[in-house]
Formats: sequence, structure tokens, C-alpha cells
Amino acid sequence: MNPSERCIKTIQQFEGCAKKRSDGSFEAYPDPGTGGDPWTIGWGSTGADIKKGMVWTQQQCDERFGEHVAQFAASVAKALGGAPTTQPQFDAMVSFAYNVGVGNLQSSTLLKKHKAGDYAGAALEFAKWNKAAGKVLPGLTRRRAAEAALYSS
Repeated sequence: MNPSERCIKTIQQFEGCAKKRSDGSFEAYPDPGTGGDPWTIGWGSTGADIKKGMVWTQQQCDERFGEHVAQFAASVAKALGGAPTTQPQFDAMVSFAYNVGVGNLQSSTLLKKHKAGDYAGAALEFAKWNKAAGKVLPGLTRRRAAEAALYSS
């Protein structure tokens, strides 16, 4: 499966292409939960190569986003292991993994319930992932609600 436009729009809605500078470029910013690592730039891009003080163009942000979404989609497809999955379910899990990481998806009750065919139970699991550094973040609460709605659509 490939991520649909709904998946792309969901991720972009919640990630935003943040920290735009007056010259139109974007600067790296700290994780809102930790106030530091992992540093993020553009459409929520993180990684060992993203550091404080980094500046990217819009094109760099968009290119990295496209690469990352494709990588996350492939990892989610692998984690699903052939389990029956609708496009909206796949899209919601790609958005979820893009935000929390593939490892967290792989070890989640959400994925276990999905693979067991408990789709209603899986949809309820999204809400449990609304914290960063142990703190409930309103943005994560909204994102998880949107992902659960997408998953169930």
C-alpha cells in the first residue's frame, strides 16, 4: 500500500512546516516535550543529521518529507505483515508511526489489536499516545483523535 492524499494531509496538518524565517527558510526547533532532543525541521523531520541551528529551504523540507513518508509507509506495511488493512487504516498508522516512530508502532497494542482483527479496539488505542516526556499535549490529543477517526472511516 501507498499513503493516500488523506494520509499526507493529516501528517502535514499536525506536523506543520514550522519555524519559518523572514527569508522563507526554516530553522530546526527543539522537541516540544523535552525542550531539546530530538531536534526537528520542516514537516517534522528528525534524525541524527538534524541539529540545533540547522536551516533548510522549503524544497529541502518537502523533499525530506516525501522520503520520510515513503520510508514510514514501507515500514508500516512490513509491520502489518499481510494483515487485512483498509486504506484509511493504513493511512492512520503511517501518520501515527511518522509521529511516534515505527518501533513504537511495532510494539503497540494498537498494532496487536489491528492484526487480531479487533479494529474497534485498535481505534481506541490511538488516544493512549497523547503524551511527550510524560506530559499530555493538547496537539497530540487532537492528532490521535484525527488518526483514530481516519482509521475508522
